[in-house]
Amino acid sequence: MSTPVHFVGAGPGAADLLTVRATRLLQAAELVLYPGTYLDPEVLTHTSPGAELIDTQHLDLEKLTEHLVAGHRAGRDVVRLASGDLSIYSALAEQTRRLDAAGVPWDVTPGVPAYAAAAALVGRELTVPLLAQSVVLTRAQARSTAMPATESIAAFAATRSTLVIHLAITRTRELMATVEPEYGADCPVAIVHRASQSGELILRGTVGTIADAVEEAGLKQAAVILVGRALEPAAGGESFLYDAGRDRSGTP
Repeated sequence: MSTPVHFVGAGPGAADLLTVRATRLLQAAELVLYPGTYLDPEVLTHTSPGAELIDTQHLDLEKLTEHLVAGHRAGRDVVRLASGDLSIYSALAEQTRRLDAAGVPWDVTPGVPAYAAAAALVGRELTVPLLAQSVVLTRAQARSTAMPATESIAAFAATRSTLVIHLAITRTRELMATVEPEYGADCPVAIVHRASQSGELILRGTVGTIADAVEEAGLKQAAVILVGRALEPAAGGESFLYDAGRDRSGTP
């Protein structure tokens, strides 16, 4: 059975935030395609000295697929790196559709997603009892693929869940105006730019103040916006899982 093309989540940036499996696959790879725009170059130190490295930032989907298919058919061990985790905003669906059509097997190794790294850096759980028990992962749309009509920021804001907004940093002021009616101007907001990478920056504020901070910092890309009361959980409740009064006898 031929070796599959390995799609590997590279994590948020730091070379020591890859999984053990990811580093093992990189060390064995003969061909590695990586996203140069978003990947910390230090991650590539996990590759072997003889590996061919291809930066995909200037490749369209067809050219990228050609490299994956050609590498596999040449009997090479191929890794396709993606920043963060492949479960969101990774173009996994369209790449694997093409590999399926070409008869090329593939598998996926998960990575630490950017939103999880951002939450860790600000030291906050995104689901706090009585404040928020749901997390919405979404993005804004400008010069990018259209969003489904039912997935507007305003619609998600109506849930008052913790919002995690990707690919939206240049529209912060507009987004805050959209969510303010539901969350309030005093609702906490945290923005993490290049989490775990060189140039990492954390901005804290509120729905009413964060846009000024973003504009002052001049942020243009590679940032995650976190919005919600869970970011300031002092008024939150406590989990029933650890409640002293919970029956732990194990009796059905």
